[in-house]
Amino acid sequence: MKKSTLALAVAAALTGFGSLAYADTTLYGSARVSVDYNDPDSNNFDHTSPDASWDVYNNASRLGVRGEEDLGGGLAAIYQYEFGVDVTEGGNFTSNRPKWVGLKGASWGSVTVGTQWTPYYNVIGIGDIFNSSKVFNSTPSFGATSVSAPVLNTYLGNTFGLRMDNSLIYTSPNWSGFSAQAMLVMNAECLPSDPQTTSELCKADANNKLPANLSDGIDMYNISASYKNGPFFVGATYMALDGPSFKAVLPSGQTLSSVPAWDGDQWGLAFGYNSGPFAVSFAYENGDLNTVYTGTSQNYYLTGQYTFGNNVIRASYGYLAPDDSRIYLLSGANELSLKQGDLNNYAIGYQYNFSKRTRAWVEYLGTSADGDFYGDLGVLSIGTRVDF
Repeated sequence: MKKSTLALAVAAALTGFGSLAYADTTLYGSARVSVDYNDPDSNNFDHTSPDASWDVYNNASRLGVRGEEDLGGGLAAIYQYEFGVDVTEGGNFTSNRPKWVGLKGASWGSVTVGTQWTPYYNVIGIGDIFNSSKVFNSTPSFGATSVSAPVLNTYLGNTFGLRMDNSLIYTSPNWSGFSAQAMLVMNAECLPSDPQTTSELCKADANNKLPANLSDGIDMYNISASYKNGPFFVGATYMALDGPSFKAVLPSGQTLSSVPAWDGDQWGLAFGYNSGPFAVSFAYENGDLNTVYTGTSQNYYLTGQYTFGNNVIRASYGYLAPDDSRIYLLSGANELSLKQGDLNNYAIGYQYNFSKRTRAWVEYLGTSADGDFYGDLGVLSIGTRVDF
């Protein structure tokens, strides 16, 4: 069956049968599976040491349809429906992958609504070059390293700078290499409407990333600007939440802030160069709109790539550091002082391209940690990817 015919069949199944005028539609997908050897040193501030293990791991496989209809006069209707497909353990069609609809004009850009990639990722994501989805990632400090699927902490935007539901995005035209995006997230309302503690934050839907009672208006906004000319790329982005400030004063007088900061913000810069077989990128992030640390933190992330024939070699280094070297917690009647610590993250990888659609990879990723929340980490990922 031809791809376009199959896509129309999928569209009919999604929308029901009836009198429909189909847009030009493309069915696409990507199956990405690896066999991983996970060796986490510790997974929380108790410094427990889980055993190393092997795992067949799904690396964000997906299935989707996208299309466009020419409405005349330089106007077009555009849409995308993409679903996460877990080819290892089920859970299909449940992720918050892009699902949106909108209008595009030849002279003024586009407006889209739904679940979408953030402008933040569209800038900082220049460093998302590895096959394993465990590389460009982050994990909550109190969850530290998951025993079953440990990841690196190389992207502070992983909490709110990836894909956001309930979003409206304006994307500008390309002005001689310059472009801009603006995103608003409006997540309705749910009781209680005036939260005083983080436990009172609630979500209108289990799949929402943001609580629905952060505010009664715009819960989050994100803007970005970028310039691409030939092999050069430079971009800047800023995102903020408009929620309550949750801060507790402990008996000693120390302040404990919520993670993430529901009234916080975060910004980043990214630079890239891609010419011939060489590609490099550098990204910097700064803010408290993440769950890696309590308080503001900084992330520096450098990547490099070299392609020769069907072979690709990649490497990256990331350094992540909190402003507050120590935080204070209450454990029963006792007040604990814990070191947040710096993180050195690194990854190397080799990829062989069998064709434009099929590849195999071997990647190694690791963390050297200095603190009470994260331990050293090593992961070997051997995988394959087929796109269609």
